[in-house]
Amino acid sequence: MIRKALPEDVPWIRKFLTEFYNEGLLMPRTLAEVYGQVRDFSFFYMPTVKIFQGMIAVVALHVCWEGTAEIRSLAVWPAFRSQGIGTKLVVSCLEEAQSLGLRRIFIFTRIPAFFERFEFKKITRDDLPPVAWADCVACPKFPDCDEVPMMRIL
Repeated sequence: MIRKALPEDVPWIRKFLTEFYNEGLLMPRTLAEVYGQVRDFSFFYMPTVKIFQGMIAVVALHVCWEGTAEIRSLAVWPAFRSQGIGTKLVVSCLEEAQSLGLRRIFIFTRIPAFFERFEFKKITRDDLPPVAWADCVACPKFPDCDEVPMMRIL
């Protein structure tokens, strides 16, 4: 089941994301950042799972500019991959974006083929507003980013 994050979920979201950051798969997020953006986050919850209080996948839809948002921090715990959970989270973000009247959704990814299934197209970094790069300076890979920018027009 997918549900929106609540403030009490923040410590678990941060711990979950830190596991993926430690593997070099996600950007680091401070506790203050996650609290400040708690309404961006959703997660896939299975109450019978004992890791991370049943949280087995996380995603955020972050509005960053007029009509524009980023899908970020998409992560599925390894034991639950290839079960359609990531797909459900992306679809949930796209539906939320439409309900907010957003027109453009972008991502940075190392797995472009996954997002092509949702009609995301590869773009150049110049196609994004400068605000899209705000978090990049905190990334340990900056300025040598290995992620592919992609966008979908709704």
